Amino acid sequence: MKAKYRNLFFLIGIALLGVMLFSLDMSWSEIWSSVCRAGYWLPFNIALWAGIYLMNAASWYVIINDKGHTRVSFPYIYRLTVSGYVLNYVTPLGLLGGEPYRVMELAPCVGRAKAASSVILYSMMHVFSHFWFWLVGVVLFVIVYPIDWGMGIMLGTIAAVCLLVIYFFMKGYRNGLVVNTFRLLSHIPYVNRWSRRFHDSHAEALQRIDSQIAALHAQRASTFYLSLGLELLARIVSSLEIYVLMRILTPEATIVDSILIMAFSSLLSNLMFFMPMQIGAREGSIALMAERLHLTAGYGLFTGILCRLRELCWIVIGLILIKVKGKTHE
Repeated sequence: MKAKYRNLFFLIGIALLGVMLFSLDMSWSEIWSSVCRAGYWLPFNIALWAGIYLMNAASWYVIINDKGHTRVSFPYIYRLTVSGYVLNYVTPLGLLGGEPYRVMELAPCVGRAKAASSVILYSMMHVFSHFWFWLVGVVLFVIVYPIDWGMGIMLGTIAAVCLLVIYFFMKGYRNGLVVNTFRLLSHIPYVNRWSRRFHDSHAEALQRIDSQIAALHAQRASTFYLSLGLELLARIVSSLEIYVLMRILTPEATIVDSILIMAFSSLLSNLMFFMPMQIGAREGSIALMAERLHLTAGYGLFTGILCRLRELCWIVIGLILIKVKGKTHE
């Protein structure tokens, strides 16, 4: 990527980080009190996410380097993974900053078509793993907690939606998803003209991306499921952050509770995808889930504040990584 584009992404990230810092709905006294109470567990969670990003990077790495002639180095993929997520965190609607950045950075190494297809496939895998994680959360809830009619209807609806989306994802992986997505967009008002023009001018490239996505699922299934497994494992491991923070306040919290809080709070906060970092939505959803599991809502608010501080630390790290140049090939 040219230096001017890298600098542009860096400046956009800095500007949006400033906006978020001024938008946080919490006092400095609340933040400081939470930091003091967490003690060494806050640095632990920051380090924990280095490992989670490692799994994310490994998931993308196996897609990029699957039977390829050009081996992109893992440290380079790790840097793009962290900095790409940072741009997504600070960008309203998500995926509008990190994915173009990753494509532009990776294209000189593997070509634009391969870069685009790997980024799209990894983004799909990341979203795909969320639906599996939410489905796991539904199953765990049914096993561990008693279900009334209202909760049963809600969990049944979530499970049905997850299974439906998983079905369409698998169908898209087999047949290609990009071209069909643009065909669908061509029937939606306001974006139909743009989607038709884009499809017509990039038809060959889009078809090539679809063929690469379908080939990974059909011909190299082991790579496909390894990538999916790493992403799902990253979701489960991220629940440890909730667990260690809630154990500070109460011995009643269990790892199952933490997985449930992580699963359903991520579902609720993703419904607020249009907000950068889902400001307010994540803290509220964690508090709501904690209360639902018969834990005091204050535990959820404390956990939400510490998660937000960890995320801000990684945003700063990711913005620094945008400016770092490293070895691209093995």
